[in-house]
Amino acid sequence: MGMNTMKALPDAYRALVIGGSGAIGAAFVQALRDDPRCALCVALHRRSSPLAIDFARPDSIAETAAALTDQGPFQLIINAAGLLHGEGFMPEKRLADLDPAQMLATFSANTVGPAMLLRHFTPLLDGRQRSLMVMLSAKVGSIGDNRLGGWYSYRASKAALNMLVKTAAIELRRSKPGALILALHPGTVSSALSAPFRGAEIGRPAALAVTQMLAALESAEDSGAFLSYDGSTLPW
Repeated sequence: MGMNTMKALPDAYRALVIGGSGAIGAAFVQALRDDPRCALCVALHRRSSPLAIDFARPDSIAETAAALTDQGPFQLIINAAGLLHGEGFMPEKRLADLDPAQMLATFSANTVGPAMLLRHFTPLLDGRQRSLMVMLSAKVGSIGDNRLGGWYSYRASKAALNMLVKTAAIELRRSKPGALILALHPGTVSSALSAPFRGAEIGRPAALAVTQMLAALESAEDSGAFLSYDGSTLPW
C-alpha cells in the first residue's frame, strides 16, 4: 500500500477495525498500522484481548465501546465482520431453501450486530473534523442491481444494513457534521467467505482490495452513500 493513503483524515488519526481477524479486516489493520499518519489502530474481533466484540453477545458491543471512550475520538471506524455461510448452511438458491434459523443467523451477523455498532460506536466518532464510520456491505445487497436472484438471506440482510447506514447518516448530520457514515462494497476477495464460490479464482488479494477501498474512502464526500471499492456509487 502506498504511504499516506488517508491524507484527507486529520494527522495522527485514530482507527478502529471490527472484524479484524478476517481476511479483509486483517488487511485493513495491516494497512493502517503501516500508515505513518495513523497514530492508533485498534483491532477487535471475537477473540481479541483484552477487549472483544462478538455479535452473538450484544453486551460485548456496548462494553467495548465504553472501554474505548478514553482512547477516542476516532476518525476512522470500519466494520469488516459479516456472514455469508455458516455451520451447515450455504446461501439459498430458491425459496424452497429458506430456513428461519439461517435467516436469523445471517441477520444477526450482517444487520443487528452492525446496528448495535452504529448505536454504541458513533458516539466515539470525531464530530468536528473529518471522520468516517464504514460498514462493509455487498453489491448483492443492492435491490436495484439484483438481476440473478438467489442468496435471499444475505441479500436481504445487506439491503437492511444499507438502510441503517442511510438513516444513521441523516441523524448524525446534525450532531456530528464532520462525520460520514458509509456502506462500502469490497468486491470479491480471496477469503474464507468467498472460497465456496470460486472466490480464489475470481477474487483478488485482501491487501489489494483494502488499498482500493481506502482510496475510495479518501475521496468520499456524501454521508449515507453506498460506495463500491472503486469509488463509484451503487444503486440502492
